[in-house]
Amino acid sequence: MAWSTDQVSIPKDPLEKIIGHEYAVKIARVVAKQKRNLLLVGPPGVGKSMIAQAIACLIPPPNQEVSVLHNPENPEKPIVEVRKRDEIVQESRTQQIPSKNLVSADVPHFVAERLGFRCRRCGTNSSHNAPVCPHCGADKFVHETSPFDDLIFGFHGEMREDRVHTTRRFADGREEAVVYERAEDGKIKMYDQRALRALERRGVKKPRKVIVPIVRSTFVQATGASETELLGDVRHDPYGGHPDIGTAPYLRVIPGAVHESHEGVLFVDELATLGYLQRYLFTAMQEKHFPITGRNASSTGASVKVENVPCDFILIGALNTNDLERLLPPLRSRITGNGYEILLDTTMPDTEENRQKMLQFMAQEIRKDGRIPHADEEAAALIIEESRRRARQIDDVNGLTLRLRDLSGIMRLAGDIAVNEGAQFIGRAHLVEAVKRGKTIEEQLYDKYHNWWRASRSDFGRIGDKQREAEVA
Repeated sequence: MAWSTDQVSIPKDPLEKIIGHEYAVKIARVVAKQKRNLLLVGPPGVGKSMIAQAIACLIPPPNQEVSVLHNPENPEKPIVEVRKRDEIVQESRTQQIPSKNLVSADVPHFVAERLGFRCRRCGTNSSHNAPVCPHCGADKFVHETSPFDDLIFGFHGEMREDRVHTTRRFADGREEAVVYERAEDGKIKMYDQRALRALERRGVKKPRKVIVPIVRSTFVQATGASETELLGDVRHDPYGGHPDIGTAPYLRVIPGAVHESHEGVLFVDELATLGYLQRYLFTAMQEKHFPITGRNASSTGASVKVENVPCDFILIGALNTNDLERLLPPLRSRITGNGYEILLDTTMPDTEENRQKMLQFMAQEIRKDGRIPHADEEAAALIIEESRRRARQIDDVNGLTLRLRDLSGIMRLAGDIAVNEGAQFIGRAHLVEAVKRGKTIEEQLYDKYHNWWRASRSDFGRIGDKQREAEVA
């Protein structure tokens, strides 16, 4: 059998899938265990987001659920409730409504008829989904034939009902209300007085809205595209919190990324682009609580404020080297005061061990994509050679490049070419073609015009000449 990247084993530990950043991986394990912050500095495509995702996989699952409750005394100030996992589990157990599963033969005849299990003509029991009695052929869904049917049978229109309320009498003369209900499995559930009281207690519980559920991802990525995305908001309602036609304020609360990442990882790529939002992020990190309020002054949500919403997260920020000066000094101090700063490498030595890691990288990317075939031995060797070339060309280093996102794009392009040709594996010819097609615009301009001046003259100078000619005319 020919060798291919399909034979390369992939480690289960997410941090072991990161190639060429041994020191960063070592620190990442400490970050996950000790819940420290982390600042990753390096060019695009060297694995910053992959490190953040790996850390999120190593931390324990969340243990708290965050809800906002209606505040009857001051609806514009909803109440925050934080419940732990064991409390939620215990409540779900106590909320299980006791009921009995019965078959149609075990319930009174009129109940079975109204639920659609029993034929009114011949009394034969059958599935409630059958519209016609299989024994006598009568229509089980009897429609009213006279104005007195509702008095006789207690219903209008179709005979079948989803739920029947009635009473039952005990031998000692006592009576109690019972409810019979059709179940999805074709049986009948019976709720006695005890179960009905439990249903009533559930109905009078405080109205709540869960804004951070107990089952959630431990990895949240924020871009800082808006204040709402990062810090949360309160939706606008033209009727405000009017009790009859408006939406209650607590139902309009929207959590931000700082709240959704509670007990998890908040990853902010290009951290410096947050601009003035950095100071809010600093406050959230420092206080571990951040209020949610309406962000639009003209909105009805501006009068709503939810205090003390928890946001205890691990911040992992990423940025390029030339953006360091745009990072807010207090925020950077907060990161380094309880965490680490790491400058990521762009190359690694060209050793046999690192070449094996490059093969692991190829196998990982192919399996992650899921739509391209594996690479054969010649294609794998060419990828390693391309890695050497890029290390020399971009970083002027004799080694292997760690700008792996670009290499991943070349592999996917080669895989698409192989799929289009119906090939079993990605071969050398596919990669050669992918390298040609995968050149950047700058490389294409240099190949076509040999220098930037000619490219600029060709693409823009002629347009300027035509505009000047038009102005003269």
